[in-house]
Amino acid sequence: MGGNGLDSRITASVVITCIVAASSGLIFGYDIGISGGVTTMVPFLKKFFPSILKKGAEAKTNMYCIYNSQVLTAFTSSLYIAGLVASFGATRLNSAFGRKNTIVFGGCTFLAGAAVNAGAANIAMLIIGRVLLGFGVGFTNQATPVYLSEVAPPKWRGAFSAGFQFFIAIGVLLSNSINFFTAKLSFGWRLSLGLAIAPATLMTLGALLISDTPSSLVERGKIEQARKSLIKVRGIEQVDNELNDLIKASEIAKSAQQVPFVTIFERQYRPHLVMSIAVPFFQQVTGINVIAFYAPVLFQSVGFGKDSALIAAIILGSVNLCSIMVSTVVVDRFGRRFLFFVGGIQMFICQVALAVVLAKTTGVSGSDEISRGYTVLVLVLMCLYAAGFGWSWGPLSWLIPSEIFPMKIRPAGQSISVAVNFGITFVLSQTFLTMLCHFKFAIFLFYAGWIAKMTIFVLLFLPETKGIPLDSMFSVWENHWFWRRFVHAQLEPNKH
Repeated sequence: MGGNGLDSRITASVVITCIVAASSGLIFGYDIGISGGVTTMVPFLKKFFPSILKKGAEAKTNMYCIYNSQVLTAFTSSLYIAGLVASFGATRLNSAFGRKNTIVFGGCTFLAGAAVNAGAANIAMLIIGRVLLGFGVGFTNQATPVYLSEVAPPKWRGAFSAGFQFFIAIGVLLSNSINFFTAKLSFGWRLSLGLAIAPATLMTLGALLISDTPSSLVERGKIEQARKSLIKVRGIEQVDNELNDLIKASEIAKSAQQVPFVTIFERQYRPHLVMSIAVPFFQQVTGINVIAFYAPVLFQSVGFGKDSALIAAIILGSVNLCSIMVSTVVVDRFGRRFLFFVGGIQMFICQVALAVVLAKTTGVSGSDEISRGYTVLVLVLMCLYAAGFGWSWGPLSWLIPSEIFPMKIRPAGQSISVAVNFGITFVLSQTFLTMLCHFKFAIFLFYAGWIAKMTIFVLLFLPETKGIPLDSMFSVWENHWFWRRFVHAQLEPNKH
């Protein structure tokens, strides 16, 4: 076998290990989906936000502005500012204690947050619970994508890494389905928020049973455990070459005695730094997460009834889940750039079409009634948009940052990527309902503009990383028309 794991095969061990690790996406997905449904429940609004109920009852209210409340958006967005803070703390935790233990710690923090939210007696408790959930998600979102990239065979790394987004989508769909049934109960919002304990428990217990990644074990000096882990996940006994490469890369990283957060700003790592910021930034300005957070709110705003809005959110989540399965099958066959391009075009067309349909049916004031036929068309366009995201920017935005960094800057690069993701998510989720109120249907043109920009960015600046072993990833930058001016042949001293 070569030193890069290309001859390894898919084993039962690597499949089980990756499924357990990727299941941490459940807690993130559950939280993305649960808050939107809860914030439309009358008992929840009556207890915490009675002014919104009063506004919704007024006959002349602009339908885009009913849910425009900064405190309500703080309930959703506080999770993401906490996740941003946690993602930087997770860097040290990831290096010192390993990817597995970081996932376990994140799961335990999340459990505490779910319990506080379920028992909330006031808005302060709601926000504290969401902050704890944010810490949990920050730790797991930092560790899991790196875990999957380090364990998966290079030839199928895209498919295995897509598992994280797949579980996020399952979490969104699960939470929307739960909201549909609990919305009919007076204590339904407590049940919805409290049931977050279930996926967190499942993920935490599962994480305790898997081994850490070979790279992490080598990084912490546990060479024999790293050898056993490699044999297990690669399915072959001859792992000496790959193990030696990991040891060599780790020694180089340590001998440099550099701080990863300083090293990543060196000129030779310019492409890595740009991608660690640009990819998660662009993922968020597609608008997908704010649409997922506020799907029931959004569907109610454009003319759906309460039950219909929750059903529409379930349909949207189902389409997203199915499209991620498509991505899992084709990502290692057609490559990352192709999916980014196709998905970007599809999302752009849908966002523009949504703006046109809503402009025609709701009017500039947003006070016109929308017909049943047009509400169905809105749902179809939203589903096509979600499908485009599901097989492109959804899974690939977690995959690309997890696979492009050399070992010495991998924790720092992943931290920056997760922090940018949470930071932009916080800003967008905090401002979305206000933007919806002021932009009305043009909110979709705002996102369409960003989708056009990011699709062009991918075509010009993102190299293809399909099937490239992690320890050979330097070659894609050396051969790129733009990035080669920054990257030297000495970027990876362990280059063969």
